[in-house]
Amino acid sequence: MDKVLDLALVGASGVVGQKIIQLLEKKNFQINKFFPLGKSSVGEVVSLFGLDYTIEDVDSFDASDANLVIFAAGSSVAKKHAESYVEKGCYAIDLSSEFRYHDDIPLVIPEINGEILNNLEEATLIANPNCSTSQLLMALKPIHKNFNIHFLNIATYQAVSGTGKEAVKELKEQTVNPNAEPKVYPRKIGFNALPQCDVFLENNFTKEEMKLVWETKKILDEKIDVQATCVRVPVLNGHSEAVFLKLEHPASRQDIIDSLTGVSGVCVMDDPSNLVYPTPLDQANDSEDVYVGRIRSQTIQGETWISLWIVADNVYGKGAALNAVQIAENLMANNKIK
Repeated sequence: MDKVLDLALVGASGVVGQKIIQLLEKKNFQINKFFPLGKSSVGEVVSLFGLDYTIEDVDSFDASDANLVIFAAGSSVAKKHAESYVEKGCYAIDLSSEFRYHDDIPLVIPEINGEILNNLEEATLIANPNCSTSQLLMALKPIHKNFNIHFLNIATYQAVSGTGKEAVKELKEQTVNPNAEPKVYPRKIGFNALPQCDVFLENNFTKEEMKLVWETKKILDEKIDVQATCVRVPVLNGHSEAVFLKLEHPASRQDIIDSLTGVSGVCVMDDPSNLVYPTPLDQANDSEDVYVGRIRSQTIQGETWISLWIVADNVYGKGAALNAVQIAENLMANNKIK
């Protein structure tokens, strides 16, 4: 990469922030200045490329010192600061849900709608999709292109890392002591499955379920109808999804495999005779790819239905850190970072 960054990272000491730093090092980003920012973590030290940096207060940081900021600290921080950073000429990538559903703010998965970034002419706020949406649409894009998805039904099985450090701690505690009382979740997560991710809305779906609806329509195709159930499961890291698609055009199991094979960022793991399929424990540990298995094709009442099992790392991978870093790569490659 021949460009350099003056990069601010809000939430640098958090779970996602640390994975972003890991990816920046892996991809050898040429960073001129690095500003780790936070609120409760002010004064803590983080490392990048072997150098130590002290976390500064996000409230007092002068955004004009950076040309790109990544917000990995939740909706309230992004709501308070993101737009003001852009006003000072700083591109902003926000991983929270705060701006995803604003019509005038791009919601980007580079492999799917990255052309949006190519057309930017000035500093812009860019939203990063929900973790479940990103891995889902990576697998659906080639299928939709070839066979046209009419309807999507999805059940997600989401790891506790998606809720943060305290949720991971809570699961570990309850695994050792099943009588430990829940603090993060409304019910015990150890040895359990909770059919609730995020809050319930007036339509009785959770906000997490509606994110899949809203974001699929905004990123992939507004004509696709989506029904979702999101479940929190006692898995430390890696989201899994059982996906059922109704297609306009007939497609065999092999047709779907052929559509996904060779797609950048997607790995097909599907060999039932040898028990080959992806799992979060095996495939979602600092992995960049989205893994697809259990591919099946059925004709039901004259309609073609496809079943898939999708697994990805929801923190390091497409669900969070990787997608944000790829947006940054795209901005640099297209000379947006000045």
